[in-house]
Amino acid sequence: MPLYNENLIREVSTIDITIIIIIIGVIVCIAVGFVAFSLGVSYRKKVAEAQYGSAEHKARKIVDDAIKEAESIKKEARFEIKEETYKIKNDLDKEVKDRRNELQRLERRLLQKEEALDKKAESFERKESYFNSKEQEIKKNMEHISKLQKQQIVELEKISGLTSDQAKEFLLKSVESEIKHETAKLIKDYETKLKGESYKKAREILSTAIQKCAADHVAETTVSVVPLPSDEMKGRIIGREGRNIRTLETLTGIDLIIDDTPEAVILSGFDPIRREVARIALEKLIVDGRIHPARIEEMVEKAKREVENIMREEGEAATFETGVHGLHPELIRLLGKMKYRTSYGQNILKHSIEVAHLCGLIAGEIGDDIRLAKRAGLLHDIGKALDHELEGGHVVIGTNLCKKYKESPIIVNAVEAHHGDVEPKSTIAAIVQAADTISAARPGARRETLETYIKRLQNLENIAQGFDGVDKTFAIQAGREVRIMVIPDHINDDEMVLLARDVSKKIESELEYPGQIKVNVIRETRAIDYAK
Repeated sequence: MPLYNENLIREVSTIDITIIIIIIGVIVCIAVGFVAFSLGVSYRKKVAEAQYGSAEHKARKIVDDAIKEAESIKKEARFEIKEETYKIKNDLDKEVKDRRNELQRLERRLLQKEEALDKKAESFERKESYFNSKEQEIKKNMEHISKLQKQQIVELEKISGLTSDQAKEFLLKSVESEIKHETAKLIKDYETKLKGESYKKAREILSTAIQKCAADHVAETTVSVVPLPSDEMKGRIIGREGRNIRTLETLTGIDLIIDDTPEAVILSGFDPIRREVARIALEKLIVDGRIHPARIEEMVEKAKREVENIMREEGEAATFETGVHGLHPELIRLLGKMKYRTSYGQNILKHSIEVAHLCGLIAGEIGDDIRLAKRAGLLHDIGKALDHELEGGHVVIGTNLCKKYKESPIIVNAVEAHHGDVEPKSTIAAIVQAADTISAARPGARRETLETYIKRLQNLENIAQGFDGVDKTFAIQAGREVRIMVIPDHINDDEMVLLARDVSKKIESELEYPGQIKVNVIRETRAIDYAK
């Protein structure tokens, strides 16, 4: 046991010595590190102080150089400012001197003008006094002349046995009679000459053109009828609580009339394009069998696209038929749109095609440009495709469309002048006027209601009846001729010519009519006696 304790003590002593040695080593290392750190800090401090001193020296030198340079720039700037100031002063002195000279010159001119005005004023005063004296003299002479005229009138009245008013009336009547006679004679000679030279040729040209061109005319109404496979379909079209028919009417803008008509639905509307969309959509729905609001909306959209394609195809077909090429695509679409427009029951597209053919034939007869004449004839009513959508008449709309799509000035003038709104500037415009009149006035081309027809005839007769000396009037030839019977004692042969002209002018200004109206004035004097 004692031996064990001694060994233990010996081992503990060895461990303590080792720990002490390690602690001493650590302390020595720390001391050495601290000394090295102190030396490093001291060295860095000395180096930093040396660098700081050098930088401060450099900064001081840079500041001194900058101050010197600033002083130099300041001196140069002062010198330049002095030079500029001296220059500006010289310029100002020169400008002041020039203005002073100009003012002196203007002052001299004003003085000269003032002297000239004074001289003119003196001259005017002298002339005014001279004219005043002359005016007094003229007044005296006029009074003397007036007295002499009165004396002469009194003497003439004594000699002739007529008063001055009676003599004036007699002279006016004689002069008026002579003027009427001469005017009627000139008009009659001029009309005879024109008829002799142009009537025969015009008849030949127009008759040839009409014979060569024969076009069908389609009269459309404001309703379309859609056949149904059975009357049960009417209920499906109406739908629950009328939702289907309301949807179709709202989307198309067309009224659907479902009545007792067997197996048929009537579409009513003034817009033929919308009516056609509604007809196509309804036919598709009937064939499909599925009729509900969503399907109706889909079919209406398809019908609109189909009608749009039809219009474009019809426009292209019209240009192909007439031989008119190079039209803007929008003009071609508008031509096709006229397929669904009518005027007095005449289809506008058919009418435009017919006018184009007539224009080409007439232009060929008189040796004019056939291609240009056909183009003008085809486009003359293009404004009617949009006259329900834009403000203004179809002539104004058509003229603006032709200008917008770069048509030639001859075409623009022909469209603008085809109803006589402006003067035609070319033979093409006159040809379009004639062809349009022929197409509209040929028998069966257009139709009117009986009420409108009778009213037009009555207005025609009333206009002719309103002139003095007219006994009876008769509108004949479906309103294309008015015959006027005059009182022979009130209207002589010369006045008949003037009456016919006055009646035709009044008809042109007050009535609207297709084609032309012939005014036929008849004066008849009968002498009756009996042999006994």
